[in-house]
Amino acid sequence: MKSSFILYLVGILLVILSRSLGTNIYEWAFYNILFYVIIPLIVAYSLGFKLNEMGFKFGKKEGYKWAFMVFFMALPISMYASQLDAFRDYYPIFTYTSWSEFLFKELLIGVIMFAHEAFYRGILLFPLAKENEWVGILAQNIPYTLVHIGKPALEVPYSFFAGIAFAKIDLKSESFLPSFFLHWMGAIVFDILCIISA
Repeated sequence: MKSSFILYLVGILLVILSRSLGTNIYEWAFYNILFYVIIPLIVAYSLGFKLNEMGFKFGKKEGYKWAFMVFFMALPISMYASQLDAFRDYYPIFTYTSWSEFLFKELLIGVIMFAHEAFYRGILLFPLAKENEWVGILAQNIPYTLVHIGKPALEVPYSFFAGIAFAKIDLKSESFLPSFFLHWMGAIVFDILCIISA
């Protein structure tokens, strides 16, 4: 059995095991780093993978340019979604009593986003995409889309298309960092839009 397939199966198991862990943003950040970064990297290392083979590097500038363009193209969608009650009632996913607490918790969102992008667009994507690009893209995108079930309904199809776009950008860049920055900045802006629309 190929190492990339074994890593993928272990990754899916970790998604299932971590799905219901954590009751607040602090615990979510901890469990995401543990189950989406630390354990998968230990498994990947034991299978012979190197960090740069899984997108753990700065990468090419082209990916960042695409991420920047996608961020601005997605703004109208974010502005529309922030007007919908389902999204305003759900986001931000944390409570806060001051703007300094808000900013600190957005840093924790960054930790969560880093873990997700490192896992889906790094650890799961790159080893499989090296053998077949579209197999890698779809294989990481299916579990990524499924973990959005339980969030506002429109987020599920949106995450499917976003997951494909993120994967293509990262493959161009040879790094998952462009989608991390795109995902995190998009989340911060969306949280702010939901707050001011409430």
